Amino acid sequence: MAQFRPEDDQPLAEVAHKSMYYVYLLKSLLNDKSYVGYTSKSPVARLKEHNRGVSKFTKNNMPWKLVYYEVLHCKKCAMEREKFYKVGVGKKIKKMILANI
Repeated sequence: MAQFRPEDDQPLAEVAHKSMYYVYLLKSLLNDKSYVGYTSKSPVARLKEHNRGVSKFTKNNMPWKLVYYEVLHCKKCAMEREKFYKVGVGKKIKKMILANI
């Protein structure tokens, strides 16, 4: 698993691959809400969808900023990692990531 912040030197295109999945963390610029999701698309492309109002939850909290993402090699791993960031220790780690942006 690779971890990246959007401002990292390595462009997203260089790490993208057909069989990769991403777990990403968004922060609302409207309020203090956050959103964790997974996708097989580029996190940047998924961010654009969220900012167009595609998702019910994110539609009410737009605009969003991509603050963090991880690259994983299987869908199951991405789903488990997304769940990790929503509960317990993972939720605390997510809060630490958000506090450092």
